[in-house]
Amino acid sequence: MDERLQTLDWAAVQVFLAVAETGSLSAAARRLGQSQPTLGRKVRALEGRLGMTLFLRQPRGLILSEEGRQILGPARRMAEAVGEVALIAAARDDRLAGTCRVTASRMVATRVLPPILARIRAELPQLQVELVASDDTDSLMYREADIALRMYRPVQPDLIARHLGDVTLGAFASRDYLDRMGRPAQVDDLVHHALVGYDRADLILKEMARLGLPPERARFATRCDDQVTYWELVRAGCGIGFGQIPLIRGDAAVEQVLPDLDLPTLPLWIAAHESLRPTPRVSAVWDRLAAGLRSYLA
Repeated sequence: MDERLQTLDWAAVQVFLAVAETGSLSAAARRLGQSQPTLGRKVRALEGRLGMTLFLRQPRGLILSEEGRQILGPARRMAEAVGEVALIAAARDDRLAGTCRVTASRMVATRVLPPILARIRAELPQLQVELVASDDTDSLMYREADIALRMYRPVQPDLIARHLGDVTLGAFASRDYLDRMGRPAQVDDLVHHALVGYDRADLILKEMARLGLPPERARFATRCDDQVTYWELVRAGCGIGFGQIPLIRGDAAVEQVLPDLDLPTLPLWIAAHESLRPTPRVSAVWDRLAAGLRSYLA
């Protein structure tokens, strides 16, 4: 075997996979918790070691080259093997101590989980909790997280998943905005208001069409796809937006409008790999997360 390949390590392959799956250095950096320049150097070093060009630059990011596509499958199998080794080692740890890594969407991680995790830490001070606030679909199989909270049913193999309930959605605006612009009395009144919408995602547009409103992106006076920033735009008075009804509890700045508006719900699931679910630390965090989130949904 080429001497350059004998020292090829998992960390380098992990960087390759993160960039290949996210399509950009910035997104991969967020997933791995490293800086974009660091990942750029690691990609160039890996390409030099392999003697291959793995990525081609495009206006919107990076795409795999033909050589990159050829090694993607073996790299994923390597990731699965590393994940299996980590799962076996973690499943043998029967202590109620150590670290439990939880991943959730940025909105849930920012707005919902902090008080729940504070209670967990107070009850279980011997545990450390790592929270991955990401809208990426972190893989439980690859041990990127011990417990995942998802707004859809996880379908990865060898997972244990439980449906905790459904998050109700509503229309909201800041009280300052509504005092200035008036409160809509019916759905058709929304055409006379500034709306906060998504930039590229089309979920709100689809719901507008279903409600009989013109599904035009230009109707969004302010647009943002990041859920946390989106909610802050609504709170700041940019217009009427949409979000999780439980978020307004205790928030005097925001008021729900059109409470009878027919909007879909979001399912909330908790999941862990079947080999880790029975371990004391994962079980303890799972039970407390589930209880806290059910209170949020109630």
